[in-house]
Amino acid sequence: MSGEQGGGLDPAAVVDAFRTAGLGPYFGVPCSFLGPMISVLQADHPEEYLAAANEGEAVAVASGAHLAGRRPVVIMQNSGLGNAVNPLTSLCHTLRIPVLLLVTWRGEPGHPDEPQHRLMGALTRDLLTAMGVRHEIFPSDPAELAPALERARRHMDEEGLPFAFVVPKGALRPSRPAAAAPAPAAGLMLRAEAIAHIVAEAGPDALLVATTGKTARELENDWDRSGNLYVVGSMGCASSIGLGVALGAPRRKVVVLDGDGAALMRLEAMATIGHRAPGNLVHVVLDNEAYESTGGQPTASAGIDFGAIAAACGYRSRSDVRGAEPLRRAVARIDSQPGPHFVRVRIRPGSDPALGRPSLTPPEARARFMAEVGAA
Repeated sequence: MSGEQGGGLDPAAVVDAFRTAGLGPYFGVPCSFLGPMISVLQADHPEEYLAAANEGEAVAVASGAHLAGRRPVVIMQNSGLGNAVNPLTSLCHTLRIPVLLLVTWRGEPGHPDEPQHRLMGALTRDLLTAMGVRHEIFPSDPAELAPALERARRHMDEEGLPFAFVVPKGALRPSRPAAAAPAPAAGLMLRAEAIAHIVAEAGPDALLVATTGKTARELENDWDRSGNLYVVGSMGCASSIGLGVALGAPRRKVVVLDGDGAALMRLEAMATIGHRAPGNLVHVVLDNEAYESTGGQPTASAGIDFGAIAAACGYRSRSDVRGAEPLRRAVARIDSQPGPHFVRVRIRPGSDPALGRPSLTPPEARARFMAEVGAA
């Protein structure tokens, strides 16, 4: 196996080492730190990799694979440990199901990162220890990888419990590009274009809740105002936050700017929104069929009928749109009939490579939003 000094391990060689050790299949939610490994799996062993909607689901599916005689691997960002606590503790520990975890170390102490990663970065190793998950730092020397995998296998065989490798930034060097999502139909808008039409149609008094990642960043970059809430981290929670805002401020129009990967991660939120049926809520999913922030890995959205799910959950209307005018009409429906309304807008991947980070700190954005709502 070859490696480059200071450049991380060769991801193809890492996959080969895992396969030689009898490890697989792989389940998880993409993280850019492990993007090169995911790309190799998708390109060379697509039958062995499943992109789960959230990390807890990945642990559960991996547990099933173990029960069928496999040695599964779960891939996750350390922020996803929060989603995985229950199945790791009440499923894997209770049934003594060993799964191998690759947990990336966003927010590693001493390494600058985004605000949402700082706390979990400091807690990652302690949290694994608290859950009874033995762990090591992922090896940086190619010669150490096979012995590390052997230690992990031996622990899982002897204890019947999970084992984790904590993967720092740069552990894997870049390789081939991530497997691309299906080519979008011609004429689709970029996300920034769709956001512009949504903002214009929603009007200046609407409260906008934008999901984490490039959606929040593009809204702040192009349309910053006091009625915007930029959700930083907590992927999948924007629609639930929007529900809480809509219930707490029933006289204000509330528009959630969601993503396909985020909506899939917390699909249960749609059931609660439909059940409670806030008349002042519009839930927009900007669907580019990709986890764009982590390298463009495909989501499962291409095969999902979000509109049918919304209808089954009790949304008052649903729209599946591709162009500017249908999008504006769908958002404007809130002005003529009570919601909740669901809008899926098909967009193409891509964003401004110079797109910056929000200039406001998360607490500043929260305080400004609350003042706008009148809750401060």
